[in-house]
Amino acid sequence: MLARKFLVSSFFTILGLSAIALTTITSPQAVRASESATLDSLVQQSTAVDKNTSQQAIAKLREFKNAGVEAFFKTYQKDLPNNPQLRATLDAICQQKDCDASRLYWYKDLEAAKAASKETGKPILALRLLGNLTDELSCANSRFFRTALYPNAAVSQLLRDRFILYWQPERPVPKVTIDFGDGRKLEQTITGNSIHYVLDSEGRPLDAIAGLYSPQAFIDNLKQAEAIAQSLANTNGNLNLRREILVKYHRDRLAKLEKNWQADLRRLRLPNQPLLSIATSDPKASAMIASRLTVGKAVVELPTLMRITGEPLTELNPPSPFAKLSDENWARLARLYQNRVYLDQGSIKLMERKLPNSAAMSTIINSFERAIAQDTVRNEYVFHAQIHNWFANGEFINGDTTTLTDLNRRVYDQLFMTPASDPWLGLVNENIYTGISKNQ
Repeated sequence: MLARKFLVSSFFTILGLSAIALTTITSPQAVRASESATLDSLVQQSTAVDKNTSQQAIAKLREFKNAGVEAFFKTYQKDLPNNPQLRATLDAICQQKDCDASRLYWYKDLEAAKAASKETGKPILALRLLGNLTDELSCANSRFFRTALYPNAAVSQLLRDRFILYWQPERPVPKVTIDFGDGRKLEQTITGNSIHYVLDSEGRPLDAIAGLYSPQAFIDNLKQAEAIAQSLANTNGNLNLRREILVKYHRDRLAKLEKNWQADLRRLRLPNQPLLSIATSDPKASAMIASRLTVGKAVVELPTLMRITGEPLTELNPPSPFAKLSDENWARLARLYQNRVYLDQGSIKLMERKLPNSAAMSTIINSFERAIAQDTVRNEYVFHAQIHNWFANGEFINGDTTTLTDLNRRVYDQLFMTPASDPWLGLVNENIYTGISKNQ
């Protein structure tokens, strides 16, 4: 009798344990189903007519990060191209203008980005720009990032899978408005530049990619920086080892750039010259000179700048103390790499949406790709070479809380020539008479 009771008890015990095991096995599916239902509900609420309901739903969708972006995108994928209101809602979830083309989630708080980096083991890609990434009229280079880089299928996949994205405005972007007097107004930005910093999970800079690059060159730089981030993650807090690895990385990159630079000069049959200039930049350089540092935005900004600043064209040569070649020879050098520069369908579709139907797309695309090719070689041989040199000399490696701030200040002061000490960003020349009362 006791044996029968023991067998019955054991049977129900085993049955109970099996039920617990079954619950354990199915519970992740239940969690996913519950999360999916929550996301579906929030996606519907985010498009509500009531503004408070919509804003609260958008804020909660941002808590789901990439999953929130994907849930909204999948629900409205077919409607997004022709519905500006839906696109604006997705932009708010992503915190990036034209997010339907990139589907990238951006942090706005560095501490939150650092926490996500520590949790996932992914490095941080930190964007600094003039203006806001959510605005149509952020600085020209950030607009070009949103066109040529973020919608690119390979770039966006790499950023989603292997980086934590964070952006911060450097300062407001200056704009000019031309009123034609008949109800039409033309508004555009005037100057400013953008940079991507690769940071570790403590927010310490590992590398910096200044200005506009071709998608492939951007990917190459990101993969190199990601590799060094993974190497440094294994130093277990040994600051001396971290410093040694980081200095060697930048010395090796600088040596490779120097080798490529000399090879390119020989291909162009130009005299040898060092990659790095001994000149230092003038923090009072004009907006005209700063705008000519990048080809893509110079095409957009220079015509207006020449009219509003009154600076003669002769003052633009050379365009920068860091300039190594004439504009003509930079263009020749860029043609050596032109076959590596192309816009994919994601970028082209976004461009088509922003251009009038009468625009000559093939001409515009070809012109834009040529400008990107020139910016890529200039930025790599001028800006990136100097940044590698700073790190290779042991600067910006100590890792205290001011390191990123100091590096960013040096970049904007010396490379981009838009120093914080000049509130007018080089747009006001005190030595030219305008007939207008002085600026306050």
